[in-house]
Amino acid sequence: MKKMKKIVLAYSGGLDTSVAIKWLKENYCEEVIAVAVDVGQKINLEYVKEKALKIGASKSYVI
Repeated sequence: MKKMKKIVLAYSGGLDTSVAIKWLKENYCEEVIAVAVDVGQKINLEYVKEKALKIGASKSYVI
């Protein structure tokens, strides 16, 4: 199967989406871009952004 170039992942910072970053890179694409959405939740979104990069996302955004 041919790998895609990029996938954008709606990233929460939880276990499931964190595991998904590595799994997607290994199985489906060359680059995973993580996007977390600020909906007023009381979590540190800068930490979530950095966590995605540490796990292997090529880019990470909070919108």
